Amino acid sequence: SMPSEMLMKIFSYLDAVSLLCVGCVNRHFYHLANDNGIWLKIYSSCFQPKRTIWKMKSEQTETVSLGYAALHDRKPGYWKKEYIFKQIAAVKTRVMRLVKPVDPYTGLPCKNKEAMKASGLSWIIVLKDKNGKEHVMEKANLSFKDTSVTILWYSTNWPCLDILSTLKLFGVTPLLPDQSRAPSKNGPRRRSLIAEYHLANLTESSTAVGADKLVQVFSLNPGLVVGLWKEKNEIAFVMASLHYHQLLERSTLGSATVQYVLPPNKPVLDDVDPEYGLHDYSLHLDMHGGSCTYLCGTFKSLSCRKGDVENGYLRLIVVSLKDNTKHLPLIGTVGLSWETDVFKGNVKDCYVMDVTLLDETGKPFWCFSAPVYMELSSRASSVFDYMGHIYTTDYADSEGKVCVELEWLEETKEYFIVNLVLYISTKKVNNWYGTNY
Repeated sequence: SMPSEMLMKIFSYLDAVSLLCVGCVNRHFYHLANDNGIWLKIYSSCFQPKRTIWKMKSEQTETVSLGYAALHDRKPGYWKKEYIFKQIAAVKTRVMRLVKPVDPYTGLPCKNKEAMKASGLSWIIVLKDKNGKEHVMEKANLSFKDTSVTILWYSTNWPCLDILSTLKLFGVTPLLPDQSRAPSKNGPRRRSLIAEYHLANLTESSTAVGADKLVQVFSLNPGLVVGLWKEKNEIAFVMASLHYHQLLERSTLGSATVQYVLPPNKPVLDDVDPEYGLHDYSLHLDMHGGSCTYLCGTFKSLSCRKGDVENGYLRLIVVSLKDNTKHLPLIGTVGLSWETDVFKGNVKDCYVMDVTLLDETGKPFWCFSAPVYMELSSRASSVFDYMGHIYTTDYADSEGKVCVELEWLEETKEYFIVNLVLYISTKKVNNWYGTNY
């Protein structure tokens, strides 16, 4: 009922994000919010409009006043699109500048955290029940490590576990990031699907990785942890561990329904005799449990010969049981920390493992971040220096396996890694190099 002229006057006082939101109310508001006069004013406040004047000997660009022609020679919404495209381009340029320097130890951008902040990136989970209703969870704590970020969602209003069918993990970026303030939850945002998990029969279809007095923890690949209250068998928290490798792309370049697909690696034939196998690889390993880091180290000059291929895997020995000079202690009491609005705890012998394996050129070859757990072995210790209980940690995916053997030293109350071996899938190596192992 309010006259269009009056609405236009009100809209002229809104910022870009508010104006985009108003345009979603109804068709009438959409057309009014597309007004070139309003958007040219917003555009001009951020980007001074320019035009190119051609002269006989040179090209000269000068700032000019865009008046009647700029408004009436353009279709409605032209300056809105121009403003949005320029803002996105400015953010992209800023992010690309931040991710350009690479850490020689991890092969990953040095300023991943700053790049994510510059893009306004955050992560949400969407729980879908069997009736198709979606429950969006946004409240989360972030913990940044050398090669991964751990996200912990908690709430007092989780939907009933029995009615849930799927959980989707999204990267979320504001359409118009504003560096001067936190992204608005009500502003226009883009979703990029990172992973989808099935929650039906969760306790049977997932891997139990540990428990404390209050919660039992289950793991779902890739990199998801779901904590359930012991008393009610309902969700207490959800935790995701995301490796930095291609994380910005996966969190921003996908759509709300389709995941971003990494470009295939162009096979490069190894210039060394194939009998030599893999050579001069580097491993950056992080073991942490939320706020605490138990191990962070880099291992160089890893190699294996073609004769080490067995059962479809090439073996890279990082720490050998026979060489006690390379055995490594874990710092602190190993456990996975969690918290909710009211409670917090620590699941003993459970932690997050971040693996970053670089090939001989320093390029990330195999990367993952995943929750794992230590399992007591029935074998007796064969290392005279320890003679304590043996624990093992195993991880496997389609690209390889990690096997860790730890021994407990009672005198100092700490774990030592006495054996660490990576098994790389021959299919992964052949696709990477164009070889035929």
